[in-house]
Amino acid sequence: MINEWCSHLPVQAQPGFRSRLLDRNSDTNVFSALWELYLHEMLLGSGCAVEIEPGVGTRGKKPDFLVAYEGGQCVIEAIWTAQRLGETESNPLPPGLTDAIDGVSSPNFFVSYKLDRAGPTMPPQKRLKAGLTRWLASLDPDQVMGEYERQVPLPRHVWQEAGWCLTFEAIPRSPGKRGDPASRTIGIHPASAWLGDEPERVLNAVKRKGRKYGDLALPFIVAVGQAALFPKPEATETALYGSSVEYAQASTPNFGRMPDGYWTATYDHMHGRVSGVLTVANPAPWTWTKNTPVLWRNPDPSSLSAPILPTWATAQLVDAHVEYRLPDHPVHTVLGLTEHWPTVDAFPEVTGAVQAD
Repeated sequence: MINEWCSHLPVQAQPGFRSRLLDRNSDTNVFSALWELYLHEMLLGSGCAVEIEPGVGTRGKKPDFLVAYEGGQCVIEAIWTAQRLGETESNPLPPGLTDAIDGVSSPNFFVSYKLDRAGPTMPPQKRLKAGLTRWLASLDPDQVMGEYERQVPLPRHVWQEAGWCLTFEAIPRSPGKRGDPASRTIGIHPASAWLGDEPERVLNAVKRKGRKYGDLALPFIVAVGQAALFPKPEATETALYGSSVEYAQASTPNFGRMPDGYWTATYDHMHGRVSGVLTVANPAPWTWTKNTPVLWRNPDPSSLSAPILPTWATAQLVDAHVEYRLPDHPVHTVLGLTEHWPTVDAFPEVTGAVQAD
């Protein structure tokens, strides 16, 4: 699919994308290229014409896309941002690994996990899932619950492979919540020191890109791909519209916004150049059809209005509250992918291999 999407790029742009996608020294380079490739395909599938790195703006720099749609044009600049695992006190798992754990069928138990050691590369997820499935199936939830009430520690399972070491605990589901094999498996994530940094990362990303090109004379969208363990809409609300506060006046609470958001700051009117911020949580091949793009709209009525594609949800600040609107169509309809793509095992086990003498 990546090869096919690359073939839809202009010929002159393909070598640069290929080089970034094959960069073994920089995950940021790879994921930012995938993010731009996803955006390009989504725009094409929505019926837009896309020019790569157009010469627009007053600062002589070239944004990522000039997009022509029915009724006008806009500029889109992409940025991929991630939580830095090396700066945490207890390294969280990569999103792909938490998705693998959550994909384990566990109708009787939640699990908590603790990352004891991170390996240099992604571990084989199929064997991790198989081991967790066998361990959880061997436990009796009523027995575990009864023993826990008698101060017996919860059952633990230590998994080690490819330089990784994780410790899992099994937490019995309450009797009325058992029996659903499709329910999420992770019940408790480890606390991390950086969970509160998401608004700052989004705010810094939009600030960096929003002032880069000067006056564009066109609607300008900053597209932020957010790689985060727990992406929350509230964090983006705070970054763009400011912290929500409650004022008590004559026993009737009134809500407002602090001037600490990108569009609510009183000290920088240049932020009005950004018409909207498009966000997608954890954009990657395994989430392309699952996570909905959200266009956060500039609340200033004098700002140039950003277009809204049918596969984008929208968020708009109205009287200190954020109003959301769902998209008209799911995103897979414009990507040329099925609703539940990918539908095969991401890491199929190789069988029948012959060992050389």
